[in-house]
Amino acid sequence: MDKWVCVICGYVYDPAKGDPENGVKPGTPFEAISDDWVCPDCGAPKSDFEKM
Repeated sequence: MDKWVCVICGYVYDPAKGDPENGVKPGTPFEAISDDWVCPDCGAPKSDFEKM
């Protein structure tokens, strides 16, 4: 699974870790995250992420 980086702050979404504090279970591919999910560090929308 690909990692994705926030172009605003540099946060890296790693599918193996997910984002459990915000309801995204480990093993969840980025494409499967809800479109209303935001960067946990800066609040940027999902559209501000790029595949690494």
